Amino acid sequence: MSKQETALGSAPARQTVNREPQGRSLWEDGWRRLKKNRLAMLGLVIILLMAFLAIFAPFVAPYDPIEQLIWTEGKAAKLAAPSAKHWFGTDLYGRDILSRTIYGTRISLTIAIAASIVSLVIGVTLGSVAGYYGGRVDDIISWLINVIYAFPFLLFVLSIVAFRPASLSLVYVAIGFVSWPSIARVVRGQVLAIKETEFVEAAQAVGAKDFKIIFRHILPNVIAPVIVQITLGMGSVIMIEASLTFLGFGTQPPTPSWGYMINQGREYLLSGQWWWSVFPGAAISLTVLGFNLLGDGLRDALDPRLNK
Repeated sequence: MSKQETALGSAPARQTVNREPQGRSLWEDGWRRLKKNRLAMLGLVIILLMAFLAIFAPFVAPYDPIEQLIWTEGKAAKLAAPSAKHWFGTDLYGRDILSRTIYGTRISLTIAIAASIVSLVIGVTLGSVAGYYGGRVDDIISWLINVIYAFPFLLFVLSIVAFRPASLSLVYVAIGFVSWPSIARVVRGQVLAIKETEFVEAAQAVGAKDFKIIFRHILPNVIAPVIVQITLGMGSVIMIEASLTFLGFGTQPPTPSWGYMINQGREYLLSGQWWWSVFPGAAISLTVLGFNLLGDGLRDALDPRLNK
């Protein structure tokens, strides 16, 4: 065999040996492992379903949520049991429970997202400042976190909303203002570990400002645990919103809200009209379950220590 043939024959082999495998990013690897978690995917399906109902409620709901059907269907529409015409039955005023439950999804998800944004902004800011600067700054912020944790969560939120007229914006601001310490603790712990790494020391050595180091070099490495914390916390936010509305401090009637529907229907449970409270309660449980399943799956999928 000639030298030219030998060179041609060995070229593909040499090219194969030198080719380096392409690595996956944290998000690609996390998504790959998340898809293998059936419970997490079930939670994602539940959340997507609830989001679909919230966005397309006018097209999905069979009736207007505040329409009193007794004016069109007569007294038979009052506290009607679940049937083919009204799948979830009707309430005392002849309003369709299924339509009100679907529209109630909008209130719960809106407050969950808005409150999470408020807590995210406050928690990430204070947590990163406490972890990066340490010393007296860390002591003050840690003391503030412990003070908020010392109060019962629901009681603290009630003390904020009780002195102002009830509104949707007040509810999510109050919940977000009280729920930020959990995010701040996660961010603080991550920043304390990351600020000692070489790339942060290199940025400090070249004279980069603290603001740039925190928000450009450190926080991008903290996103994964923060996403997990936010996802797990949304279920708690929905429970708190339903509790506030149940007590009369959330959205006001006739706006459909799961907590308010449960409060109205609880008086009729013993008399047999169980559907007024049961179906909104089931919607709360299903939504909270979806966020908890997805949050647990994200925690496992985005943990680098679980990579094989």
